[in-house]
Amino acid sequence: MSEQEEFFAGISKIPYQPTAGPGDVMCFKHYNAEEVLMGRTMEDWLRFSVCYWHSFCGTGADPFGFQTLHRPWNKGNPMESAKRRLCAAFEFFTKLGVKYYTFHDRDMAPEGSTLKESNMNLDEITDLALQLQKQTGVKVLWVTCNLFAHPRYMNGAATNPDCHVLAYAGAQLKKGLDIAKKLGAENFVFWGGREGFLSMHNTDVSAELKHMANFFKMAVKYKEKIGLKCQFLIEPKPKEPCRHQYDYDAMSVIGFLKHFGLENHFKLNIEPNHTTLAGHSYEHDVVMASVFGMLGSVDANTGSPDLGWDTDQFPMDIRNTTMVMKTVIEQGGLQPGGLNFDAKVRRESTDLEDLFIAHIGAMDTFARGLRNAVRIIEDGIITDKLKERYSSFSHGLGQKVEDGSATLEDMEDYIQQNGEPNVTSGKQEKYESIFNHYI
Repeated sequence: MSEQEEFFAGISKIPYQPTAGPGDVMCFKHYNAEEVLMGRTMEDWLRFSVCYWHSFCGTGADPFGFQTLHRPWNKGNPMESAKRRLCAAFEFFTKLGVKYYTFHDRDMAPEGSTLKESNMNLDEITDLALQLQKQTGVKVLWVTCNLFAHPRYMNGAATNPDCHVLAYAGAQLKKGLDIAKKLGAENFVFWGGREGFLSMHNTDVSAELKHMANFFKMAVKYKEKIGLKCQFLIEPKPKEPCRHQYDYDAMSVIGFLKHFGLENHFKLNIEPNHTTLAGHSYEHDVVMASVFGMLGSVDANTGSPDLGWDTDQFPMDIRNTTMVMKTVIEQGGLQPGGLNFDAKVRRESTDLEDLFIAHIGAMDTFARGLRNAVRIIEDGIITDKLKERYSSFSHGLGQKVEDGSATLEDMEDYIQQNGEPNVTSGKQEKYESIFNHYI
């Protein structure tokens, strides 16, 4: 394989062209990396990342159809193909102009017949990744271990009823953490794809939750042992592939972490497509995690609300990105997390340029969302109206409720003196109309 091989021939670095027309899809019309908004560059607010598994390992196959995406880097034996794939990925990152990427251990290097062989493969491929990172300046936003795809994990990894399987998962995780340190990953994600159940009849829920918590505690100890400086993240998902997954949504994960005393070691990586699968609105888990100081990163994608499964589409809805970025700004940013495009081109989008078009469109959508959110916050109209709506908590009894000093006796005394409260309109339609002004 030649290091000079070009996989995306004819495509140069994607430019920023704000005056481009509607048919010009190979340029940014809104994402201007160096533009400063509220004291930070757009690039720093958004911290875009390209995911390795969908964009470079995806084949377009689904449960009803065979492969449709035939990529030029998938040639040679598994290790040769892995090296070509990695070079193609870094060419893509550079031409797109993103500074981060994410990957599973088994995306990066093929799994061997033994753990030792798998680790050797991973060492060899990550040596090349480290070299390419130094050449390009592209960094790892986060690493994760694939503890769900191999048949050994069909009954779970950290929650498997067989401790032998849990031990294998631990050994794989240990290597994943070593690789995260080697490549300078800023975060490490845990997604429990098989950590749940299909039937209550053969499941000891209490034991499995305890084992999963102890698995996380092992990870915390090893992270400290090797001096790994990164943020741990858990990614919620309610179902699929399990009927019920323990990391159902943001509140489920936060409750789990607090119950087992892990809340100081983990934050959440929220994927909005998972949020909507849980029956919530797009921005719900982003907001809820942020309220509790637990929003660490976002897997920026979307799904089709009319479908009941995880479609991992590129986010193109400006209303959704505005809500997400408003929350991100209000909490002071996502760093060291970011916006990772855990999204895949449709199986019918078979041209290589479609991979660029999808990312460009999503990046522009988030750039528009960022600008909208900045205007909403700087104008302050919604903020002022919210303060007014909750103004009764700024004095008197309300202030005592706010600081936690109020008693039920205080409540009774207040009502005896003031009687029935007035009915006050929530003005939902007014807030929605004001918000729509910025979209």
